[in-house]
Amino acid sequence: MASTAYRAIAPKTAPPGASVLLLGSGSPPKACGPLPALPSSDLGSAGPRSRHHAQSRKAAFATNAIGLDSLAALNIFVRAADACSFTEAGRQLGLSSSAVGKCITRLEQRLSVRLFHRNTRCINLTHEGNAFLDSCRRIFSELRSLEDELARTKGAPKGRLRVSMPLSGMLMVPALGDFICAYPDVDLDLDFTDSVADVVDGGYDVVLRTGEVNDSRLKTRQVGTYQFVIVGSPNYFAHAEVPLRPQDLLSHACLHRKHSATGKLHAWPFRAQAMDNPLVLPTTAVASTLDALVHLAETGVGVACVPEFCAARQIADGSLVSVLQDHLDGVEVVRAMWPSSRHRSPKLRTFIDFLAGHVLPGSART
Repeated sequence: MASTAYRAIAPKTAPPGASVLLLGSGSPPKACGPLPALPSSDLGSAGPRSRHHAQSRKAAFATNAIGLDSLAALNIFVRAADACSFTEAGRQLGLSSSAVGKCITRLEQRLSVRLFHRNTRCINLTHEGNAFLDSCRRIFSELRSLEDELARTKGAPKGRLRVSMPLSGMLMVPALGDFICAYPDVDLDLDFTDSVADVVDGGYDVVLRTGEVNDSRLKTRQVGTYQFVIVGSPNYFAHAEVPLRPQDLLSHACLHRKHSATGKLHAWPFRAQAMDNPLVLPTTAVASTLDALVHLAETGVGVACVPEFCAARQIADGSLVSVLQDHLDGVEVVRAMWPSSRHRSPKLRTFIDFLAGHVLPGSART
């Protein structure tokens, strides 16, 4: 898994009296309907104000812009802002890029501000668009809290659960399929990335990452641990000598994993006492996903260093062989993180329990 990549930001609250609007998680939203009238003032005309007053006006800007019949427009705006693309937002929502663009235009006309800078290659949020997006996220956070509270009173796990997982989490998808079958009322929304995840204001219900967490604004639970293994195929070792010490890898084809955001290669975790000097291993191939490295190793291209759970099946069936295990060090801890300001809802508690019991069984601690 990737090294720790998360960011905790102090929660922002909506002003007193702000409306809480419900966003359904079922069928894709249709074209946006008429929007309610706004006050004559907008964000662009703010004079000297206190910070608290400015935040209140920003929240009112979003709240007053949205009626129950136009919540789909708000969802379309947020998707477009996150994707920086009308086309991608439409793909996610089952709409055409033209429908997304028209909906955004109607929203801008009603608000009397421009939300996006547009050109032929991309779209970017304006200053007002960024302020509007912040307010929309706070409204959605209020909505999730309300849905969680309602689900908690009923005691049944249900509703949308937005999860951020590292790219290595894609190898957990078969186990996650079992979760979906076991809890059909929970709608998983999975985001796989090694980039920094905003735990508090990023719109996630839970974020999974490795490493230590020292932030009072976050609640955490350890869901498992894993070690690394160096693997190669029997065919590869048939024509290349089996390495007996780390230095022997200098004459081998080494397959490396790079960080998807920075491009930096992940170091192979050798024990310090096993190394006289830092090794600069050959770079035969580089990939940003672990499944690609496992596949290359299976086909006999070279040796790769991957988390043990990524190659457990291949090691068991003999298509990969583990080497140099006594020279590797370190245990990675996988933690689930969520804002301390939110209670652990039935859907979140059930999901975390499932991960601890099925994805990395036998290694979890509460």
